[in-house]
Amino acid sequence: METGGNSLPSGSDGTKRKVFYFYDPEVGNYYYGQGHPMKPHRMRMTHALLAHYGLLQNMQVLKPIPARDKDLCRFHADDYVSFLRGITPETQQDQARQLKRFNVGEDCPVFDGLYSFCQTYAGGSVGGAVKLNHGNCDIAINWSGGLHHAKKCEASGFCYVNDIVLAILELLKVHERVLYVDIDIHHGDGVEEAFYTTDRVMTVSFHKFGDYFPGTGDVRDIGHASGKYYSLNVPLDDGIDDESYQSLFKPIMGKVMEVFRPGAVILQCGADSLSGDRLGCFNLSIKGHAECVRYMRSFNVPLLLLGGGGYTIRNVARCWCYETGVALGVELEDKMPQHEYYEYFGPDYTLHVAPSNMENKNSRQVLDDIRAKLLDNLSKLQHAPSVPFQERPPDTEFPEADEDQNIDQRWDRESEMDVDDQRKPFSGRVKREIFETEQKDAANAREGEQARDMDATFTETASLKASNPVPISMDGLHINSEQGNASKQSDGRADMDS
Repeated sequence: METGGNSLPSGSDGTKRKVFYFYDPEVGNYYYGQGHPMKPHRMRMTHALLAHYGLLQNMQVLKPIPARDKDLCRFHADDYVSFLRGITPETQQDQARQLKRFNVGEDCPVFDGLYSFCQTYAGGSVGGAVKLNHGNCDIAINWSGGLHHAKKCEASGFCYVNDIVLAILELLKVHERVLYVDIDIHHGDGVEEAFYTTDRVMTVSFHKFGDYFPGTGDVRDIGHASGKYYSLNVPLDDGIDDESYQSLFKPIMGKVMEVFRPGAVILQCGADSLSGDRLGCFNLSIKGHAECVRYMRSFNVPLLLLGGGGYTIRNVARCWCYETGVALGVELEDKMPQHEYYEYFGPDYTLHVAPSNMENKNSRQVLDDIRAKLLDNLSKLQHAPSVPFQERPPDTEFPEADEDQNIDQRWDRESEMDVDDQRKPFSGRVKREIFETEQKDAANAREGEQARDMDATFTETASLKASNPVPISMDGLHINSEQGNASKQSDGRADMDS
């Protein structure tokens, strides 16, 4: 139970970690549709970089066991999971009412293999949590996971199943306290909402706030009831750079680790907070983004690294490759090795790209005020809340023979490249972005046109209180949700029985 889970950094951080990496060679074949910003192909590109930098040989590489219906239903509603399992592009025209009810169809389209995709990425995150619980590794990685917007009863923001909530529930079987940290540019609303009323899970989200999807994540949103002060939100403005970001991240997370003392940490590494992201407006370098991984790694607490957003896919692959190296304690050369997607990374063919000269709209005074406010909130917490433990629930079961089987690391380099040379503008109803396209020279990166204009709006924020919540018991937790209509955010929260 929590062996080594509360250690704080001391001395050199050069110690190697045992890392398990979850990857399914088929994950890059899933396709949200022409013009859609979310491209699972980025996982295949990341994997290719890991292979050619020689990182795979330093990790245990595992193919995720697909999550089963009952695994997904530990958080999600049965009828929602049944809908995801049955819907296909061919049958969706006959299910208009269900599509609206579950918020599927625009930002979250129906595509071939949708349910298998959900099972795969959720299986990787839950599998990583199981391995951490068993003490098989120090760090588990699932770059296909991190889909933080999905709600109990609806899809949201390109996310269908909330693999993060499922992984946290798995970790809570062993650890009294679990910390969730989110460095995606979008607020981690689905995870915060699920655990808003408990002191066993602390959620910390660093995100763009103000006329930006999903519209939640105000610094004043701090949790409710037993969860008061266990939700931390760090609202940021356009153009934040490495120095400004770390001036908040390190003091806040250092205090969180001191006060909350989690037994395990999940870090969602959404790469849309990088400079030059197709949908983003921050100005972080890859090294600045990865400094968050390096810092959380330094605490020597079981760590699950997940993906998330990221829509300039060549930079997503760069980032997650470099952060895998950070997890392993390996510094990678900037000169990129030749590999099957080498042409994406021209004209420089380097791992790192320079941030832009965009204006940083985050003033020193505003950042100081945010930091002071959050540190004050943390000072109101009792150190390391004591949670009476029930009998430990059984681990999520996976077929033992398959769980430890290394994957075949070959993949089809001739499969679709998930590139639209002339995309139609993508106009989602909630997480909508407007793009002007331009023809690219063939020598440029194969990803397609640069995004030049982006307008993301969300007209309603989530209500802080659930009306008529329906509790669903799961191993000592109650997940509550309010099923809203398609234009209304559902409210699902977790509360703990003592």
